[in-house]
Order: sequence, then C-alpha cells, then structure tokens
Amino acid sequence: MRDYLKCELCPRRCGVNRSVSVGACGQSDRIRIARVGLHMWEEPPISGERGSGTVFFSGCQLRCVFCQNYEISQLRRGYEITEEKLADQFLRLRDMGAENINLVSPTPFLPSVMNALNSVKPRLGIPIIMNSGGYERVETIKALKGYIDVYLPDLKYFSSETSKKYSGAEDYFECAIHAIEEMYAQVGKPELDRRGMIKKGVIVRHLILPGGRFDSEKAIRALGERFSSDEILLSLMRQYTPMYRAGEFKEINRRVSTFEYNYVLKAAEEYCFDGFTQSLESCGENYVPQFEGDPK
Repeated sequence: MRDYLKCELCPRRCGVNRSVSVGACGQSDRIRIARVGLHMWEEPPISGERGSGTVFFSGCQLRCVFCQNYEISQLRRGYEITEEKLADQFLRLRDMGAENINLVSPTPFLPSVMNALNSVKPRLGIPIIMNSGGYERVETIKALKGYIDVYLPDLKYFSSETSKKYSGAEDYFECAIHAIEEMYAQVGKPELDRRGMIKKGVIVRHLILPGGRFDSEKAIRALGERFSSDEILLSLMRQYTPMYRAGEFKEINRRVSTFEYNYVLKAAEEYCFDGFTQSLESCGENYVPQFEGDPK
C-alpha cells in the first residue's frame, strides 16, 4: 500500500502529498479520530451484549449530502492521535469487553492503522472490522488481507447519476461492487460463534433513500447476481433521517415510507439473503454518536 506522499488510497486518487496538504478526503497524514468507545447500535452479531469497540475516523472520500456523521466526514471534527496511542486504544477497547474492533471510515488513514494493528493484533483476540461507505479501490482492499476479519461496506447506489448527485461519485457502484467482491475473496462466508457473534465474513449494508426504491432493487439484484444467499449477509436499513444538506434536495428531505421499505424488503427476499432489517424506531438523530474534538 502506498503511503501519503502521493495519495491514491481511495478511488479519487487525488495524488496529493498529504504531508504538506490535505487530500480529497480533507485529511493530512496525521491520524484524526472523533470517538472511541463501545457502540450498541450496530447489527446484533457486531454489537452483541457488550458493544462493538468503535473508532470513528475523521474525513471521508465520499461527499454524501445526507450524511448523519457529517460533523466528522465533512466538517472534519476530531483530534489527532499517534499510531502508538491508536494501538493503545485498541487494547483499551478489548479490556473494556468490546466484541470486536470496529474501524469506522478508516480509509484516509489505512497505512497508519495497519502500523498500529501490526503491534497489537496478535494480542487482541477479537475480530477487526472495516466499516466503510463502500467507495474503495480494489488495490487498497487487497493490501488489507490478513488485517481485516469482517468487512462491513455500504452499497449505497446502483445509478451513477444518483451517486454523482448525492455523493459526488459517479463511479460509485463500479468501485463498490468490485471492492465487495475482493472483500469476499479474502474472508469468505460468514462465520458466527456459539453466541451468534460474527468472526469473519462480509455484511453489506444498504440504506434505502426516499424515492429510491427502484435503485435499491437494482443494487440488491446486482448482489444477487454475484453472490449466493450464504456467501454474504445483507443489512437493509430504514434509518434515513434528513440531515446535513438533505434540505437542499426536496425529493430526499423526508423519511422513507413503510411502502418504500416493504417494497425493497420484498425485492431482497427474492435472493434469500440472510441478514438484518430495521424497525421504524431506529430512525432519528438520537442515534447519531456524540463526537469529540474541534472542526478543522
């Protein structure tokens, strides 16, 4: 994996020397995080009874206008941390009883994250999860082989027009679907322990957008054409809440209707994926974590 001197970690391949400037993700070569702690709001095999040991990284290669974590993804809220202290945080989360180490949007800092893991992964004894928006380079995912046990990518869109409009990434689907294929090639079928906690595998998340049920159907069909029902888990999310710049786009400035959610749910049933659904109670700003640090 290349370092930060000519950054090509994500599909934007901005080529910026992040030791003297910031890349397309808005970040320099100094690790910046915004929250470390036990998180109970992930899928059941991830959060379990004790919570997922999450580390929220600042910055993002996507520019989603509806991002619920916009404070850290777009406004770059957070604080700097060294590789050594990041490794210490992994151990601290383990000692707190974390079911796993959950790296949330780590792509801008993956070389540093890998260095931190090199020093502690054999001692952790719990799975490492990469939790991302799905907009990844296959080459970057390949470099993570042996570091990541569970991949938790989004597959946000099928339509390039829609992904360009809401996330500034016309090539989103092409990048995401190939990245997911590489993730599966690395970790294989899901494996759960006797408590139902995931130890390895891929869980693909899909957030249903208002007015987006046909695009959701196409995205799920694309997964069904590439994976059999036992090869990945599918998490269908209805938690969309208009936030950040969503008010600038009338068509997504509302919640997802029950009709829309059920439509997508029925489409997913055709491919018999095991996985997870969300109740209406999962919507709302109260599910957004409290972040630390200052904007930058």
